Amino acid sequence: MEQGNTTYQHRANRWSVGLFFFDLALVLLALSLAVYAQPSLDRGALTVEWGLYAMVGLFWGLALVRGDSCWIRSSTLFEELRALFKANFLALVLVASFLYFFPQVLPPQKFLLFSGLSFAFLLMTHSVHHALRARNTKPSSVLIVGATSLGLNIARQLSKNGKKVHVIGFVDDALAPSGSFEGFAVVGSTQDLTNLVSQGSVTEVIFALRRSAYNQLLALVQALEPFPVQISLVPDVLDLAWFTTRVEDLNGVPLLRLRHSPLDDSFNRALKRLMDLIIGSLTLVVTAPLMLLIGVLIRLDSPGPALIKQERIGEGGRPFGMYKFRTMYVDAPQRPPSGVPHKRRNDPRVTRLGRWLRRFSLDELPQLFNVLKGEMSLVGPRPELPWLVERYQPWQRRRFAVPPGMTGWWQINGRSERPMHEHVEDDLYYIRNYSLWLDIFILLRTIPAVIKGRGAF
Repeated sequence: MEQGNTTYQHRANRWSVGLFFFDLALVLLALSLAVYAQPSLDRGALTVEWGLYAMVGLFWGLALVRGDSCWIRSSTLFEELRALFKANFLALVLVASFLYFFPQVLPPQKFLLFSGLSFAFLLMTHSVHHALRARNTKPSSVLIVGATSLGLNIARQLSKNGKKVHVIGFVDDALAPSGSFEGFAVVGSTQDLTNLVSQGSVTEVIFALRRSAYNQLLALVQALEPFPVQISLVPDVLDLAWFTTRVEDLNGVPLLRLRHSPLDDSFNRALKRLMDLIIGSLTLVVTAPLMLLIGVLIRLDSPGPALIKQERIGEGGRPFGMYKFRTMYVDAPQRPPSGVPHKRRNDPRVTRLGRWLRRFSLDELPQLFNVLKGEMSLVGPRPELPWLVERYQPWQRRRFAVPPGMTGWWQINGRSERPMHEHVEDDLYYIRNYSLWLDIFILLRTIPAVIKGRGAF
């Protein structure tokens, strides 16, 4: 029976590899159609080299593998198409970055046509594939070992997808067989596990044991080896709420890696840096005339420099100089406000022009130079003042796991109107949930937040 399970897995792997190459073929077909299907363009003006096809194939191959879009085990079409869209978007960004320096290889009109065709082809084929797979796939029958709060949460989550997953019930030594646990059946004890699986109705066994019962785990897993069932383990040995995890192989030893952020992944880090360089450079070029005008107005409004450099704490707890337009009087240090030296409404130290600049966050435009230098990112936790960092609790220092940003989750959710202690919680939420799409969402949400000026002073 173990051999049959292995054969099934090999078939599934071959099918996934076949889908991968089929997706690549569709992308290259879309490229060919985009190049030769526009009679309005002069075909003789462009010679498509095989290198272009190789580059597109390489970028799309990396994106599809990275996004698991060919073999994603999703329960809904939406999840599969979301993974497909992410992979397609990533590949298009990579190709667009290349074409930015070599636009003659593929004109913008043909690139746009290629983008639309490639996504349309992949969208149709994956939709059909998902429909066929849903028709031919039988619902999974899951048995949960361990009537714990963790096991109950798993059972409830799986039950939300009742058409695809059927929760048979719980196996637990502390509860009476034929009883119930929060609405789910208790079908036996751990001694009954092999008998239940041998009946052939179970397709997956999920272990959610109490920590005190972990000594049973190895024996139970070994007892299930002869049966063609999927075995899964939900770790409950640590409070992993602050971490994301990944499984790695270290010379044959499986390790569960705990990470503060997906940005510990070198690929995600490089992708974020690429976005910072592209969008940061374009934004700097577009806003350069405005920044020049602001600099002149600051000099006319009050004596002193237009640009200042403040010490802030960045990634890894390292200090750096953050650029800003001056919004306070030069003698502001001699005008200490009452209370905590933090942003406040009607601060007498702020100049007339400075209030307007702060309202629309224009004083932070020079931080684009910090972004290009790599000291900051477009999106991330706010760079903190040294005196505040000295008062941090140990858990709050987790915000230094990633580069600070010009905008972030806190800025689009209230900015200065929210209490100071909630800033760190917002930053930690961003760190735990980082993705390229979250960065894009925050950047888009920043625009209306800045225009409204809510919470900025």
